[in-house]
Amino acid sequence: MADLEDVQRLVTSLPDVTDVERRERRAWAVAGKTFAWERAFSKADIRRYAGAPVPSGPILALATDGLEDKEALLQAHPGYLFTIPHFDGYAAVLLHLESADETDLRDALENAWLVHAPADVAERYLEA
Repeated sequence: MADLEDVQRLVTSLPDVTDVERRERRAWAVAGKTFAWERAFSKADIRRYAGAPVPSGPILALATDGLEDKEALLQAHPGYLFTIPHFDGYAAVLLHLESADETDLRDALENAWLVHAPADVAERYLEA
């Protein structure tokens, strides 16, 4: 089970990450582009669940490398990645922190970071 402190610790291990704020919540960016952000459920999101249980605990939104990548990630990791109608057509997935272990979280954050990291920065990181 991961939490937002784990997120903060893991993103600081990625090069050139800056802490930013997105809608008064924590977010992280590389090269000025947000790749991960805390995503609370709005009242509209909860209504769209139509009685289904809303995931408890913190949710993290993560950039994906397009809609095909999003679908592949959702199929590969249904235990902790999901989406909601608000994200239809948007290249991002949601990660339920309480369902993810540290390895899951690290891999998901790295993949999201790679979406926006400058090529030279990503190359140096991957070679290390």
